[in-house]
Parts: sequence; C-alpha cells; structure tokens
Amino acid sequence: MGQTTKLAHLIDPEVLAAYIDKKLINNIVFAPLAEVDQTLVGSPGDTIKFPSYSFIGSADDLTEGSAISTVSLHASTVSVRIKEAGKGVEITDTAILSAYGDPQEEIAKQLLKSIADKVDVDFLTTLSGIGATMTKSSVSTVMDISDSLELFGEDIDGQKALLVSPSMYTMIRNTKDWAPASEFAANALVRGAVGQIFGCDIILSNRLNASQNAYIVKPGALRLVLKRDTLLEADRDILRRVNVFTATKHYVTYLYNAAAAIKLTT
Repeated sequence: MGQTTKLAHLIDPEVLAAYIDKKLINNIVFAPLAEVDQTLVGSPGDTIKFPSYSFIGSADDLTEGSAISTVSLHASTVSVRIKEAGKGVEITDTAILSAYGDPQEEIAKQLLKSIADKVDVDFLTTLSGIGATMTKSSVSTVMDISDSLELFGEDIDGQKALLVSPSMYTMIRNTKDWAPASEFAANALVRGAVGQIFGCDIILSNRLNASQNAYIVKPGALRLVLKRDTLLEADRDILRRVNVFTATKHYVTYLYNAAAAIKLTT
C-alpha cells in the first residue's frame, strides 16, 4: 500500500522557521547600522534594562609625587520592553497539491519579508526619538545636510548612512556633491545605497515623505535585541480546506549610541 501524502510532508513549519531565522538579519535593510544581540534568547522577562555611563572626563596633569584625583562613575539605565510582531498566511489544499510553483518557498519568503519589513519600520520609529542635541532643524538645502555633520563633533569621520525620502534624494542628486552608487558600490555600508554625498551612503525609504525627517546614522547607533527564535505555527480549517501558517518574533529596537545618529527635520 502506498504512503499517504500529508500536509507536513509538503510544508514543514520547523523548516520554515529555521529558514526565516537564518535569513532574517540579511533581509533587514538597516541591520548594518545596528548591533544584533541574541544573548537574551531563552531568557525570562519582557523588560530589559541597559546601563548608560557618563564620561569621567579627560585625564589630569600630574606632578611627581602628587596624588591622582578620583571622580565618581555615574550610570543611568535605559529600559526597553520586548515586543511581539507576527503575520499569517493562508493557503488552500488545491494550491498546495497542484504544485503551482513552490508553496513552501513562497510562504517562507513572504513571512520573512513581512517580519524584516516590520523591524525596519521600528528602526525608523526609534530614530524619530533622537533628542534635541543631535537634531538639525529646518533642513532645506544640501549644505544644511553638510552643516549637520558637525553634530558628530570629533567623530565626524567614518562610514555613515543618510536615510532620505525620494523627494529629498531628487534634490541631492541634482547637486555637484552627489556621487552615483557605481563609484563606491564595493564599499557601500548598506545594500541598496543609491548614491553618496559628504561621505554618507544614501538610502531611500518610501516611509519618509517630503514632510518627514531624514537621518544620518553611523554603524552601532542602533541595537536589535532578539528575544526568541521565530515561532512558526500551523493550523487547518477542515471546512474550508484552508491551511494557516503564522510567524511571530519577539524583539526590540532601540537607540544604543545617541551620539552616533542625527535627525534632520525638513
């Protein structure tokens, strides 16, 4: 007697979950600007506290035999709460059994894209909370972008990404300071960079329109904390002959280094 083909033989939730976990970071556009922390996977609790230390100041001049003065180390804490994001896909028996394309691969790709896209949305939300000391207001010209870099102080050098709306990119592209992506593609900080200006790789985002902010971000400014591996569950509606797959992810994005990101209000 032949073996009966079951749904689990065609679409394996564990395989899909492993695929999403493996590919997730590479599909998050802003991941190169963030430190990814997986140390909390499997740990209890939904609120994480991170220490933030104040600089103790430059060293003092000393004379022979003199005592070194001491200062207190001051620390504050930043609390962030883990969030859950998820998406579901429905597929009929007919779609699975007719083998139209590869349903398992398509479900995996769609759920992967959905979660990665949500993390990118949260990164932009995190950047919108940049404080006044790292904000350049009333940016309307390319030179305003150049002037804003002084907010980095002596740390102005190094790789940077400029996240802009399509309309702001049009303004930038029509200036002599813009360089096309073909001139630096091999060393681009973030994949999909469309150009460069003032040492910043330009990243377009449709979520930023002409009336919204733009951001200049250095690597390590952001942090992505992953709390649990992707959970993919399957269920079946026997009346409709529909199979449902849901993927959920527990994580949080936050501004790890406030001195490494600038907000440009337009």
